[in-house]
Amino acid sequence: MHDPQPRIALVTGANRGIGLETARQLAGAGVRVLLAGRDRRAVTGSAEKLRAEGLAADPLVLDVTDPDSIRAAASEVAGSHGRLDILVNNAGIRIEEYGKQPSEQPLRQWRETFDTNLFGVVEVTTAFLPLLGRSPAGRIVNVSSLLGSLTTHSDPQSYAYSPMFKSLPAYSASKSAVNSWTVHLAYELRGTPIKVNAVHPGYTRTAMNDGAGDLDVTDGARTSVTMALLGDDGPTGTYTHSGETVPW
Repeated sequence: MHDPQPRIALVTGANRGIGLETARQLAGAGVRVLLAGRDRRAVTGSAEKLRAEGLAADPLVLDVTDPDSIRAAASEVAGSHGRLDILVNNAGIRIEEYGKQPSEQPLRQWRETFDTNLFGVVEVTTAFLPLLGRSPAGRIVNVSSLLGSLTTHSDPQSYAYSPMFKSLPAYSASKSAVNSWTVHLAYELRGTPIKVNAVHPGYTRTAMNDGAGDLDVTDGARTSVTMALLGDDGPTGTYTHSGETVPW
């Protein structure tokens, strides 16, 4: 008897941090992982690291802000694999300066942030949706943040209710928009095998956070991996962290 074909996963922003660890954990679960990023050398080096650990990993050049790059990546995956089972929209940026008031952050930072954190997610997802439709159990995981939670931002008892995190209005709003995209797409795909969920990784020690955080990347990747490997009875249209619902 032949073993079934391994699932194929694509993780954006996978050359380092939570993205790389997400790819590592998925590959450890028997998934063949495509490590996507705009820097060919970086994603190739990261894929080689995983292969050296005995894991199935391949590099994929993909700039989520470049429509031509997205189309080329989708065409490459179609030609190489014919389908996609898991898409983890992990790529994201935080370019705002801590300590500034929301109204002091320049508009160019809003545009750059939304280009990657929202528009990139939407364009990558729509480009790969036909391939996900060929999977018997497609999974889309959109990496959000607790800072995308309006409920949390409005709670004086929350760590987000502070000058530090109120100085990230574009980043926070981009993640709120990702949450909205998640529920809209989940509704569209409600009659299909594809499940779409948003996740909060946790406050993880990465370069994006300047090394600050409560979790290491191993823990920060776990929620994405859990939602990527959902069974047929799993939820869709949710916003979670470590199995707990995050308030919208």
